[in-house]
Amino acid sequence: MKSRPDRYSGVAVTIHWLSAIAIFVLLGSGFGAAIAVDPVARIGLLRLHVPLAIIVLILTLGRLAWWVLADRKPAPIANAPGWQEAGASAVHLLLYVVLFVMLGSGIALLAASGAGAALLGGAGTLPDFTLFAPRIAHGLGALLLIALLAAHIGAALYHHLVRRDAIFLRMWYGR
Repeated sequence: MKSRPDRYSGVAVTIHWLSAIAIFVLLGSGFGAAIAVDPVARIGLLRLHVPLAIIVLILTLGRLAWWVLADRKPAPIANAPGWQEAGASAVHLLLYVVLFVMLGSGIALLAASGAGAALLGGAGTLPDFTLFAPRIAHGLGALLLIALLAAHIGAALYHHLVRRDAIFLRMWYGR
């Protein structure tokens, strides 16, 4: 249940991978809804997108609470240059900031547009979301999130394939 100096706990690993899968589905459904011409397809994608975003919010708050109240992160990777540790810390912090901006702008977009009724099973049509200010933050946040995920995944692959320092074992189950 608790993290060790060389690896994350099962709780942290589970939250990480569930969040990762959900975020990729959110990005796909969000961009899919943005380009969908068919209103039925758009509503269908957004009916997946909105509840999944709420799940990501719960997972993210749960992860932060877990670290503050019950667990600690493993030690930094051995022999990693200081700039890599600083970069990893910055990317992780920005991932959280961008996730909260995305969640907040999504909620604001639903509230400002009145789309909640159509998305929560009621009648109605979807508005043109581009007419609402939170859409700008939501769209830019999605692009920034993709860039941060590329940096995060790229660094993990670099550590795994080039440095061969077992980085993936820190964020996986087992001994």
